[in-house]
Amino acid sequence: MSIARAELSVLPHAVFLHRISEPEGSKRRESRLGQGAFLALRLIDLLEPARDPVPPDAFEYQWAATDRFCRDLRGIATEGGHLHGLVASAAAAHRQSDIRLLTPGLFAYAHFLEDALHLEEALDALDTLRRVAGGRASGADAVALSLRAGRVNRKLNRFDEADAAYAEAEERAKVVGDRHSELLSRIGRAVTVQGRGNFPEAEQRLVELLGDARKAGERAVEAHAEHNLAAVLQHRGSPDMALRHAWRAFELFEDAEARLRALGDVGVMLLTLGDAVAAERALNEVIRRATTQGPVTNAMIELMHCASYRRDQVGFERMRARCHKRERTMPPNILADYYLKAGIGEARFGRFRRGEASLRRALTIAEAAGLHAFVFKIERIMKGLGACEESLPAASGRDRRRRRAGSVSVARAISCGARLVQDSRPPGRPSRAPGRRGVGAAERGRRERVFALSDAPRE
Repeated sequence: MSIARAELSVLPHAVFLHRISEPEGSKRRESRLGQGAFLALRLIDLLEPARDPVPPDAFEYQWAATDRFCRDLRGIATEGGHLHGLVASAAAAHRQSDIRLLTPGLFAYAHFLEDALHLEEALDALDTLRRVAGGRASGADAVALSLRAGRVNRKLNRFDEADAAYAEAEERAKVVGDRHSELLSRIGRAVTVQGRGNFPEAEQRLVELLGDARKAGERAVEAHAEHNLAAVLQHRGSPDMALRHAWRAFELFEDAEARLRALGDVGVMLLTLGDAVAAERALNEVIRRATTQGPVTNAMIELMHCASYRRDQVGFERMRARCHKRERTMPPNILADYYLKAGIGEARFGRFRRGEASLRRALTIAEAAGLHAFVFKIERIMKGLGACEESLPAASGRDRRRRRAGSVSVARAISCGARLVQDSRPPGRPSRAPGRRGVGAAERGRRERVFALSDAPRE
């Protein structure tokens, strides 16, 4: 951590000031937005019931300065509009002595930050809402706050905090008789179990929840259960069964973004089953239609993986460059997935040293985030990769380059540790991969076995 970041970490809402501590951050739009968020939330802190009342003149002075700064942000980004709205809500809450007026604006801002993958900042906004207005929130708002906090913590792989928030949401939902939110809370707890790597228990919970949702006639909850069950089955090595549940979730979801997330997972499962063409169609559709960053980032990573699967090195490098630009905003599970699949791609093109470096980076990220299933998978692939490189026969430089381009090495690496699946080519499709020439029958046979790499839990 830099000195600037270390000093900022002791301040309330310091996570927003990290935008300033980035290289040349003060010259960028993000820096001004970070400052605006910091000022707006510090203004809201003055209304916290637990602190001593602020003299009216002092509040008005700070409000005027903050309003002047945030008013200029409205025209440069959507986030600027959120911030100016928060400042106006704070003034209204102070003048009318009604702290509940802060709730809609803070909820909306936290949702915006989550969609933009600013997860630490989203959690800070939710914590502010809990401290300042949580005690006076209505029953429905209190349930929604706990659900949202659980969701963001889960995306940050803070599974203990996520489980506690979901448990709180479940209890509050029972008190107010909100069956829909109660079922969603149970799904959230099942997904935290999945995140810790306990797939059998997660599957058992989700199957039970699927039945409860159908009995209750809760279509949206049923869709979420189907979608998360698909992810668990994919991890457990049943992509064919997972595909059925993911497609059913796509049919059930009514929200456009949720449908696109399900479609992205359909693409992942199609690739696992060997149909790269159909997978790329699904993933490109996600990129074309998605309006939030999460589904787009996931789809780009999978398209990079599709390109390496097809041995399209140009396509692989193009998508990897696009993913690299988004690296700073990726939460740990997506970042580990990116480096994992980048490492596999490097190895498929015969660049073992680069591939190993990417896999080690993925392993470090997964271990730090407590992603146990990822850790086991990466370790198996790394062992197979090393054994594969050592087993390559001596060959001339020209022949060796051609064999590496033909992915002999990766085919052998698969047999040294990674899970394998049979390529499901439709009848009549040529067995030779696009852009491949001069590969013998034995080589084509080895190529029929491909990595079966499942997606990280996504939402």
